[in-house]
Amino acid sequence: MDLRKLKTLIDLVSESNVSELEITEAEGKVRIVKGGGAIVQHYAAPIAVAPVPVVAASPVPAAEVPAAAETGHPVKSPMVGTFYRSASPGAKAFVEVGDSIKAGETICIIEAMKILNEIEADKTGVVTRILCDNGQAVEYGQAMFVID
Repeated sequence: MDLRKLKTLIDLVSESNVSELEITEAEGKVRIVKGGGAIVQHYAAPIAVAPVPVVAASPVPAAEVPAAAETGHPVKSPMVGTFYRSASPGAKAFVEVGDSIKAGETICIIEAMKILNEIEADKTGVVTRILCDNGQAVEYGQAMFVID
């Protein structure tokens, strides 16, 4: 759904006596609820998930469990969308593991509603891990990179 259509729907809800509007299209579903302000929620089309077989495992003693403490600063997604490491298919990735980056430098792109949003590093440091694959869907607040 394009931004103009979405803005028009928000305006219609805010100017009418309708308190809630939900529209389903091929690309997904949009729900607008009128309250203190308009709230827009965008849901992707449902994805079929295959069942995963359950395998019994023996418990691991606490001494053998590795420490879950993650070192470094996680760079989190500011929105829901599709993660891309480069500006176009076949182009060089913005950053690789081991690259030194500065705060404000573009490190990836997140596509949301057909809009490409450049995501900038929020900290100066060295990229130690890349946690997302190219073309992967990301959630709001999901860690994408780790910077030390």
